[in-house]
Amino acid sequence: MEIQVWQIILLTLYAGYQIWDELHIYSSAGSAVFAGFFTGLVMGDMTTGLLIGGAMQLTILGVGTFGGASRIDANSGTILATAFSIAIGMDPQQAIAALAVPVASLMIQLDVLARFANTFFAHRIDANIENHDYKAIERNYLLGNLPWMLSRALPVFLALSFGSGVVESIVDILNNQLAWLGTGLTVAGAVLPAVGFAILLRYLPVKKHFPYLILGFVITTILSTVFTNIQTIGSGLTEIAQEFGGNFNSLPMLAVALIGFALATISYKNNSQLNNTNANTSNEGQTQSVEGEIEDDEL
Repeated sequence: MEIQVWQIILLTLYAGYQIWDELHIYSSAGSAVFAGFFTGLVMGDMTTGLLIGGAMQLTILGVGTFGGASRIDANSGTILATAFSIAIGMDPQQAIAALAVPVASLMIQLDVLARFANTFFAHRIDANIENHDYKAIERNYLLGNLPWMLSRALPVFLALSFGSGVVESIVDILNNQLAWLGTGLTVAGAVLPAVGFAILLRYLPVKKHFPYLILGFVITTILSTVFTNIQTIGSGLTEIAQEFGGNFNSLPMLAVALIGFALATISYKNNSQLNNTNANTSNEGQTQSVEGEIEDDEL
């Protein structure tokens, strides 16, 4: 399957928009999972897009950009990996390790370049502030999005336009001469989401709330197993007895997430009440201590 011109144009425009959304709009359209969804929609295979986008989202789950820090551009990596995976029939897991992660890592350099280029507009805004030119401040603030958007849109456009032949050659080598390496990359692509979870658990207060971690794992495992077995039994009975009807769906992840949200809310309220109690006790102790000191002085 050849990537069409209209597909390249749409994906290029989205690549520029996604960083703008991430910086200013915050609609979640600038996330890796949405990038996979949109690219899969454009390329005609949303399943592959969501698989790659979800895996990349989990990979960067515990990675944040604090201050002026740059992190891997999982969105651009997801766009290219999804597009080429669908276009040339590349295994999604292999595409994650061979394309998505390397591209996302290389895009760090362009992110830094965009930040440097953006200082041009920052200095113009400084001059506009001194001149009290508020219209120019707004204009240069919006123009500051251009370096960011171009740093994503141009690489995606060039890769989609001229990189298909190179990617096809790489995939052919990985599936033939270097089949062992291709298999290893497929395994690595499947393991990467676990790396994201490990990074997230490293920075979460797991030691403080480890009972909730264990409880969440057990509840998810039990409910998933029970509902999967019920779905299997129901499907089997439906095939045997035509008059037997029923809706045997598996437990949605939303239900599991809501259980986690409920536990988190309970923990938050308990901690808030405990903190308020400790604060009141501390204030009373200070008052008593001060009163005691006064009484001692009077005696």
